[in-house]
Amino acid sequence: GGLELLFGSVKCHEVELDSNEITVEKLLVWIRENLLKERQEMFLKGKSVRPGVLVLINDYDWELMGHLEAPIKDKDSVVFISTLHGG
Repeated sequence: GGLELLFGSVKCHEVELDSNEITVEKLLVWIRENLLKERQEMFLKGKSVRPGVLVLINDYDWELMGHLEAPIKDKDSVVFISTLHGG
């Protein structure tokens, strides 16, 4: 999808967070502060991801898991996929 361009052209990040109480919302704050290199508005809108960005937690749609309040545990895989593309 091209989102990696906003993260220094790196497609995969292994992240270790200090807290056991991590939600997608807290992860997005951490991503904004630590990983996003440019044009945050292309990835984030307010506290959430922009429309057109799919979020999968261990291959499940985050909306089925609690949206921003979805818990993230050690070794979970969180994937962001952009459905927006040029034509």
